[in-house]
Amino acid sequence: MIRSIIIEDEKLSRDVLRTVITKFTPDVTICAECADAKSGITAIRNYRPDLVFLDIEMPDGTGLDVIRAFKSDDFCVIIISAYEHYAIDAFHLSVVDYLLKPLDINDYLNAIKKVKAEMERRVAERKYNEFVKNLDVSGNQQSRKIVLSTSDEMNVVNVDDIVHCVSDNYYTVFHFKDGGSVMISKTLKDVEEMLEPFGFTRTHKSHLVNDSCIMNFVRDSMELVLSDGSRIPVSRRKKEKIIELIRNL
Repeated sequence: MIRSIIIEDEKLSRDVLRTVITKFTPDVTICAECADAKSGITAIRNYRPDLVFLDIEMPDGTGLDVIRAFKSDDFCVIIISAYEHYAIDAFHLSVVDYLLKPLDINDYLNAIKKVKAEMERRVAERKYNEFVKNLDVSGNQQSRKIVLSTSDEMNVVNVDDIVHCVSDNYYTVFHFKDGGSVMISKTLKDVEEMLEPFGFTRTHKSHLVNDSCIMNFVRDSMELVLSDGSRIPVSRRKKEKIIELIRNL
C-alpha cells in the first residue's frame, strides 16, 4: 500500500481527490487530509507518508514551502494546482508530477505510475547505498566506491576515477578519467560533502576537483589544469587554499 496525505485548502478539491483515489487506486490509502501548509507539515511528520498530494497556493504559505521543510527523498510529491507558473520551481524540488485542475483521470493514473517507479528506485538506491557503505575493499581502509543514481540506472563508481564535478543548477555532472560523464539530481554542495573525505576540493561555486588529478595552476587566468586537459576556474577567495593544496600534494 502507498500511504498518502492530501494537503489542499479547498474542501471541494479535497472531496474530488479523495473520491478519485478511492475509486481508481485502491492501493493508495489516505492517512490524513489537511487544509493548510502548517497542519500539512505536522501531518507529514506524524504519519511519515510515502506520497503527498499537494496544492500550491494556501492561506498560510505554498506547497513549495511544505516541500522545503523536508529532505527531497522523504516522500514523493504530486502537485495538483490551478496555476502553471509554479511548475519549474516544483520540478527543481524533485516533485514526481505536476497536475493541473480540474484533475484529469488519465493524468492522475500516469502520475501514480511514476510514483510507484520512483518508490522502487529509492528502495533500490537505499539498498545499494547500504551495500556500498559496507564494502571494505582493502582490509580496514575506507571503501572508495560510491553510488551515482540517475532516473535510468544506478552506477557504482570508484571515486579515484572521478576527475571533476560541475554544478548544473540543482544537478551535478561527474566527469571521469575515461571521458564519460554522469548527471545526478544532487546539488554540488551535497556532492562536496560526499566527496570531501576522499580528497576533493571546491575551487569555485560551480566546480569540485579531484586533488590527485591537478596538474598545474595557471596564475594569470586563475585556472587549474587537470589530468584530462580540463581547465577549471579558481575563484579569488579560493586562490590561497588551492596554492597551499598544490604545495602539499
